[in-house]
Amino acid sequence: MQLVVGRIGRAHGIRGDVSVEVRTDEPELRLGPGAVLLTDPASAGPLTVESGKVHSGRLLLRFAGVKDRNGAEALRGTLLIAEVDPEERPDDPEEYYDHQLIGLDVVLLDGTPVGELTEVIHLPYQDLLTVRRPDGTDVLVPFVTRIVPTIDLENQRAVIDPPAGLIDPEQAEVVRGEAEPGAGDGDEADGAEDSQ
Repeated sequence: MQLVVGRIGRAHGIRGDVSVEVRTDEPELRLGPGAVLLTDPASAGPLTVESGKVHSGRLLLRFAGVKDRNGAEALRGTLLIAEVDPEERPDDPEEYYDHQLIGLDVVLLDGTPVGELTEVIHLPYQDLLTVRRPDGTDVLVPFVTRIVPTIDLENQRAVIDPPAGLIDPEQAEVVRGEAEPGAGDGDEADGAEDSQ
């Protein structure tokens, strides 16, 4: 099975280093020295990681055969793809590969069917699960323990406990704040003294 583990960004320096947008929870395993990665577009690879380092919070990689800035810049935008055994699991039992989640039945705590998990969207601060409802509409569910307390791979289901309105917007609770007494009724001058 193939997994996208990174995307090549700008060239860094003049010796062929590139910045990489990491798309894996295991960069040291997937993007470490010696890793051979397929690419999209395929014509850019395969690429073998020669060395890597973190600089100012960004991962910088150098690939075998890429010796200068021009070669590095030519790789910009290329997706890095790792070949992974479909049976392989992350070391942390609370982590999952996208392919393990795609296709899971999504149900509420009481077992009520919600839909099918069709996509995992990776954002900088939080992942979202795309759930396709029986009527064909999609719902985005934050992939956090509070809302997705159980992933049951053995039974191929994800149990969710969404806040009111997440799945069915008509069930959303509207909270209206009350204005403070005196706010906005022209009493702003109270307590102000003339400075003559």
